[in-house]
Amino acid sequence: MRPATAFTLDPGLSALEPSEARGLARDQVRLLVAREHRPLRHLRFDALPRALRRGDLVVVNTSDTEPAAVDGRRGDGRPVVLHVSGPVPGGDQEVVVELRTPDGRRIADGSAGERIRLPGGTAAILVAGHPDAGVRDGSRLWRARIPVPDGVPRWLRAVGRPIRYSYLRRRWPLAAHRTLFATAEGEFGSAEMPSAARPFTPSVLAGLRAHGIGVAKLVLHTGVSSLEAGEVPLPERYRVPASTAAAVNAVRAAGGRVVAVGTTVTRALETVADETGRVRAGAGWTDLVLGPQRPARAVTGLVTGWHEPQASHLLLLEAVAGPRLVGRAYAAAVDRGYRWHEFGDSCVLLPSYPAQPGDQ
Repeated sequence: MRPATAFTLDPGLSALEPSEARGLARDQVRLLVAREHRPLRHLRFDALPRALRRGDLVVVNTSDTEPAAVDGRRGDGRPVVLHVSGPVPGGDQEVVVELRTPDGRRIADGSAGERIRLPGGTAAILVAGHPDAGVRDGSRLWRARIPVPDGVPRWLRAVGRPIRYSYLRRRWPLAAHRTLFATAEGEFGSAEMPSAARPFTPSVLAGLRAHGIGVAKLVLHTGVSSLEAGEVPLPERYRVPASTAAAVNAVRAAGGRVVAVGTTVTRALETVADETGRVRAGAGWTDLVLGPQRPARAVTGLVTGWHEPQASHLLLLEAVAGPRLVGRAYAAAVDRGYRWHEFGDSCVLLPSYPAQPGDQ
């Protein structure tokens, strides 16, 4: 299934560095406000509280970003960059990895049994393709074993760095890849930053509180984001606490909007939503894929960055806000030169909802 939203992305719209390197605070990136049957608005992210309403609830992801990229050598001496995506669902001491060349190209000739030499005197042994363990050659992702005494997360924090894609001008420290909400909990966090939350600052949070807008938290640990066109998201670990479930249900009952910050939050909340949109506490692995056959039930608004053409994330956006509103937003973003990717600009999608006095 492909998204209805179609556009051509000029490579010149890629954000090549964090906003801070462009002389802007995180909350000074651009914000496109897209509402059904209303004109689009072009603001800065620090105006987000004014784009929402008293009684709305903003839900954020507290997953930390791991330094998940590690330099290594293949058996023939060729250099390789290993991206560690996270643990294998139900696996024992295995992780999911992706192989890249130092300049960012995918490596397509990996084989089960291959040994990748890594820092600290260890190695990654490719066990089988992932998610199809029957694949023995050429898989994009691999199940692998990395035998390190204190576990892969601690080893990565000693030898790894943030995953970096080729559109970035240079490497940036891990702090640039962490959101305001990132909380290290001892488990393997996200292979890449849950970037929709990157523009949030203490000032934005204070503005939300001043406008009577609540904030709730959950966790979804995301793997590598470099899916092929048409690929669906793989299972990911999530945790929705009882306090967040109660807040979501109370806001919905009072007529407020549940505004998810990013596709990660949307996936977690929708995993624990029943057919009426009521959510419960829950934790585990989710394989939920939102789209035309499974629209959003609990989430009624979405803060997001800008996704690649034909990315599966666009189906999720359309499941929340509908293809027409998402299409309007993307057409305007391309036309007005919004910046793409994890260090880029933002959008808030607010599908049709009863108007209230004071709405701008």
